[in-house]
This record gives sequence, structure tokens and C-alpha cells, in this order.
Amino acid sequence: MTQTTIRLNVNGRTYDVRADADTPLLYILRNDLALNGPKYGCGLGECGTCTVLIDNLAARSCVIPISGCTGRAIVTLEGLGTREKPDPVQQAFIEEQAAQCGYCLNGMIMTTKALLALSPHPTEAEAAEALKYNLCRCGAHVEIMRAVMRAAGHLVEAGD
Repeated sequence: MTQTTIRLNVNGRTYDVRADADTPLLYILRNDLALNGPKYGCGLGECGTCTVLIDNLAARSCVIPISGCTGRAIVTLEGLGTREKPDPVQQAFIEEQAAQCGYCLNGMIMTTKALLALSPHPTEAEAAEALKYNLCRCGAHVEIMRAVMRAAGHLVEAGD
């Protein structure tokens, strides 16, 4: 394989990375850019732990070669919000305590973010459909769905 320099736009910043054109985006994000929100799960694009947004659509970074990412806006979990000011989706997951081990959270949050960009007020059935290929082995599905519905504005605190 021959390495080449590829320009990527990740979380609003431009990076020139040197790698083989068919290197999975996930490897560059984690190993070269130290963005550890997306996780390595299955390596086949089936579990969702590696999900990022590419042009506002949820994408499995473990199966997308970096050569297909030039000129596109890539957003990772780190690009959504900060510890001090989380993105509304992140805040909803915090409020609903929608995690046990947390390994699936990146995929759940990024897929929810993409869903809400396309459909700001999805039904629970639409949310379940969007998330059905994101695996959670801990069984936090009830809390995750509550977080998605909270982020969509369907849940409010008592007294609001």
C-alpha cells in the first residue's frame, strides 16, 4: 500500500493525515487525532460503537475509508459539546442516566443526533427504528429511549 496525504474536516478543524487511502476513518480518529469517542466494536459496521456524523448523517467509521471522507464534515462525540456545556442530546443522556458500561453510548448519542437533525420530534417507534442497529449489551435500552425522547422534547421534568 502507498501512503498519501488526505485532508479531513473533523469537528470543524482541518487535518492533513498521511495514511493508506483505504484506512478506516475510525483508525485515524482514534490513533492519529486522539478522538476516542468513537469506539472499536465489531469492525464490521454492525454494532454502532464507532458511529460518527458525516455531513450530518450517522456513519460507521470502522468501515468507511478515509479516501471517501475528503471534503465532508465529520463530527465525533467530542465535537458535540463540552463537559461544561453538553450538547442537548448529551444532556438528555446524562439526565436519564442512560448508561451502564457506556461502551454503546457514542453510537447511541451520534445516531440520536442524526435522527433529530432529520426529524426533530420523532415518535418512540421512529426512534427505536433509528437505533435498532446500535447494540447495547448491558440492557440500558429503557433509559436510552427515555434519553432520546427527552432530547426530542417529549419528556419534561415534573413541574415544568
